[in-house]
Amino acid sequence: MNPLCKLCGTGTTRFIHRKLGHFHHCSHCEFIFKDEAHILDEQSEFESYQRHNNSIDDPRYVDFFYRFLEDAVFPYTGKGKQGFDFGSGPSPVLAQILERHHGYEMDIFDIFYSPEKVYEGKKYDLITCTEVVEHLRDPIHHFRLFTELMTPGSILSVMTLFHDNNEDNFLNWHYMRDRTHISFYTPATMEYIADQVGLEVIHTNDVRYITFRLK
Repeated sequence: MNPLCKLCGTGTTRFIHRKLGHFHHCSHCEFIFKDEAHILDEQSEFESYQRHNNSIDDPRYVDFFYRFLEDAVFPYTGKGKQGFDFGSGPSPVLAQILERHHGYEMDIFDIFYSPEKVYEGKKYDLITCTEVVEHLRDPIHHFRLFTELMTPGSILSVMTLFHDNNEDNFLNWHYMRDRTHISFYTPATMEYIADQVGLEVIHTNDVRYITFRLK
């Protein structure tokens, strides 16, 4: 029997990738998630991240973030400069860009590299979450956390590559081949999440960027 959707509780359909295992697709909210039996253990996941080699001295990587900032962040930010980057990775390049060049005071959190929960009891003008939500087992839990850290006027900007809601295309999609990627979204999925946690979508490019504000 297929599990119910982790987001909306609707029944799912299962499809199989011969190397990467089973995935479950919700036709209601369009969420796709990897079967629990095929998710990497924590040590294997960490070893995968250790192979990443990202640096603020790499102009291509910096440009990768600036495309995100110019599309999904800067047009929607207010006056405040308190920021939080969730899932900052082994090298917190986005936080460094915002601090060095745009006047932000940034907190960071990463379950492996910066595990101290510095965000507890705080509120932020900007929360960024780039190439992270596809790694989350329980997305709703984390979006509720983001909401708790926001005030009216603050924004949450997320980067993740959206799937096209076609199972055949999904099985040939490069983004799902990363074994640490276990949760996949469309803009409709994000709209559903937003409605559940008290956010509203104020922008998406329908490809990989989406921006939220408190309702």
